[in-house]
Amino acid sequence: MADKPEVVIYTDGACRDNPGPGGWAAILKFGKNEREIFGGEKETTNNRMELRAALEALRLLNEPCQVTLYTDSTYLKKGITEWLPGWKRRHWRRKGGKLANVDLWMKLDEEIERHEVYWRWVRGHAGNRLNERVDKLARKAIPS
Repeated sequence: MADKPEVVIYTDGACRDNPGPGGWAAILKFGKNEREIFGGEKETTNNRMELRAALEALRLLNEPCQVTLYTDSTYLKKGITEWLPGWKRRHWRRKGGKLANVDLWMKLDEEIERHEVYWRWVRGHAGNRLNERVDKLARKAIPS
């Protein structure tokens, strides 16, 4: 797997109210090159925006990559690294019933199959330069 291109991604989602207008953003780093992406929705949740940020970033990758993805969302990180296998075994349901954001979880599951992804949690608003930057981008992307 070492022959795959290496990419570092920072993602974040934000909502003015929850639910309400929201924004998502990602910063992708390819060596010394960098790309920012962002978008928003008029009616959404913070969790949906966290998922969209990771999904849209991974969708940009044209070939299988070795990805280190940083998120300050425990919902996203635990969802992918801990809960996803159980949801899939239960046909995309939680133990307690309906799975929220199932559409995005299914799409994200498809995207991560193409890559070797290392999920890293970073504490939000704790001085991590790229996490702070992606947070600002997500907030700016919230529709008025």
